[in-house]
Amino acid sequence: MDLFDLIGPVMIGPSSSHTAGAARIGLTARMLLGEEMIRAEIGLHGSFAKTYRGHGTDRALVGGLMGMNVDDVRLRESLALAQQAGISVNFYQINIRGAHPNTVRLTVTGKSGRMLVIEAASVGGGNIEVHKIDGLGVNFTGKENTMIIRHTDVTGAIASITGTLASKNVNIANVQGYRRQQGGDAMIVMELDGVPDAETLKTIESLPGVQGSTFLARRSDV
Repeated sequence: MDLFDLIGPVMIGPSSSHTAGAARIGLTARMLLGEEMIRAEIGLHGSFAKTYRGHGTDRALVGGLMGMNVDDVRLRESLALAQQAGISVNFYQINIRGAHPNTVRLTVTGKSGRMLVIEAASVGGGNIEVHKIDGLGVNFTGKENTMIIRHTDVTGAIASITGTLASKNVNIANVQGYRRQQGGDAMIVMELDGVPDAETLKTIESLPGVQGSTFLARRSDV
């Protein structure tokens, strides 16, 4: 019997870390990329590298990257579906010092040529932690409504973004700022109590210095 035949509607199986968590990592990367992918280089660390075929981690990651949720029956066939769609997928082993055993580094290329590099870990029970985006250290789980904003590190950037959310009555539960260097590329990760509407998201993306944003809705199973 195939592993995915044992997984129920919320992808509960013998190793949720290697299946549900992996699918969530892939789906998070797909949302951050913002478009369909044409290529994925998948670096597997630790336990992921040792057991990814037997535990279905390969199919879970690729399915998530193709936009499939953890309960999507197409996850079973994701590798074949990717091949049919002309998507190039390559798995390789990496060693990341100090990383969680179930860590993956995804280098994903979209149809427009946009590239995303994300490093994340599946930490148990289908939960994930995102540690790097495009080489910039971050820390979020996606359990709550989460907004990731890429911007240039200029004076007042964070204030203008948080002020916009406040004006729309969207409360910020937690905010973290990351940057490579003063005046360079930066990222804001915010956990929100509410869900910003399309107009608010559009307003934020039009603010000076904002390069782009992604909104990840709160997981329904937490």
